[in-house]
Amino acid sequence: MREGLHGIDYAVIIAFFAAMIAVGLFFSRKAKNTDLFFGGDKSVPWWLSGISFYMNSFSALAFVMYSALAYQYGWVPVTISWLSVPAVLLGARFLAVRWRRAATRSPIDYIAVRYTPKMCGVLAWLGLPMQFLDNAFKLLSIGIVVGIGMGFPLDLSIAVSGAIIVLYTFLGGLKATLVCDFIQFFVILAVVFALPPLCLSQLAALDGGTGMVHGFEVFLQRVPKGFFALTAGKYNWAYMVVFFLLVGSTLSTNWSLVQRYYSTKSEKDAKKMAYLVAVLLFLGPPLFFFPAMAARIFLPEVPADQMNGVYALLCRKVLPVGMIGMVIAAMFSATMSTLAGNFNAVASVMTNDLYRRFDPNATPRRLMIAARVATLITGALVIGLTFLMQYVQGADDLFNLTNKAFGVFLPPIAIPMLAGLFIRRLSRRAGMVGLVAGIAMGLAAFIAGSHWPALRELIPMYCITASTTLLALAVGSRFLPDSPADREAVHAFVDRLEA
Repeated sequence: MREGLHGIDYAVIIAFFAAMIAVGLFFSRKAKNTDLFFGGDKSVPWWLSGISFYMNSFSALAFVMYSALAYQYGWVPVTISWLSVPAVLLGARFLAVRWRRAATRSPIDYIAVRYTPKMCGVLAWLGLPMQFLDNAFKLLSIGIVVGIGMGFPLDLSIAVSGAIIVLYTFLGGLKATLVCDFIQFFVILAVVFALPPLCLSQLAALDGGTGMVHGFEVFLQRVPKGFFALTAGKYNWAYMVVFFLLVGSTLSTNWSLVQRYYSTKSEKDAKKMAYLVAVLLFLGPPLFFFPAMAARIFLPEVPADQMNGVYALLCRKVLPVGMIGMVIAAMFSATMSTLAGNFNAVASVMTNDLYRRFDPNATPRRLMIAARVATLITGALVIGLTFLMQYVQGADDLFNLTNKAFGVFLPPIAIPMLAGLFIRRLSRRAGMVGLVAGIAMGLAAFIAGSHWPALRELIPMYCITASTTLLALAVGSRFLPDSPADREAVHAFVDRLEA
């Protein structure tokens, strides 16, 4: 097994970072206003937006945590990942056109029209800490993967990758982010296609043979019983149903993903973009997770406390000199694409939904300055929070904390966002009632979880917050009905989406 990195590995990593900076510099002259900086002036080709959506839908955590599940349970992480496919197909059918018509300058600016300006502000202030926490965790995860697992300096990986994401997003805005996502997609593709044949060769060698066919035969002969079961352990069908609702909410309302819908050239392109994403999400998981499944055979004794390092271990086992550098670049790609998209989306909310409130008569030049300052602030806060997390909490505690936070906040935020696009009878003030009630009940359940820990688990927490939010929306609409003027405004909004 290889130890450490070679000069060619570092050369590959440096070349990758240089390419990202070059893209930012190229698009820096083209991002002349906030429409271009945040929305690509609604001129992004569907295939580019689709690849970017796909790249923004996962991070290095997919390689770490899901590879650990593949090593332990076999097919289970493929089942979990495939839950995203129907979620995206439903988005293509019901949301693509509506998002493109509803959102204009930011992913949540329509909230001020559909509900109230106050609710739009509350969503912005609630969403920012969640985005910072989520992004910091992803940045920390890439540092852990390439730092601890593959020998690349941990602090350096956090600082350099964070700074480069900020730089090309600061310079070129959404267009630079999209093109970098496109490049990073092919970096990941190179690794995804290279690893399975190498793992099959390892398997064939165990039986004294050669060739991928023989390796696959060895794999089928030696995998544990039930390795291809769709569910296992706590990942039962109840878990899958709730996870589908959770991932569906995320893919439908995540700020950076909504941005991909409304940045396309046309409503038809928005649908085509989503269909492309569904195809990629279907084809990717078996290729992503097969190496970890194969490692169960040729690396059979990985200790439980090293399970999250399975992907790094198998890479060091099978990859030649230079390819480790490519894998590290792929790990950076998986996370950098997500972070860059989030940085740009967060900056769009800070600029269009917060800064404009303080400076409603801002000139295009002042808005562009605000946009770039917001990008810098976002990046600096995320990098600083990442280092704080590294030294204070540790990855496992942080992952649990992040999941619990999303269980509390995601349903109360996502349900009113989506309901407002479809339901005319939902009153404007009911949106705020649903948001506040859902979060309040989630926080109460989280506190009660100190005595009844089961309340903090994914399934009960989601059920509590989602059901409370839905009930509060119904009650709010019943007892806080719209005035005739508000009712007319809501009907006009929904008519525009359904035209």
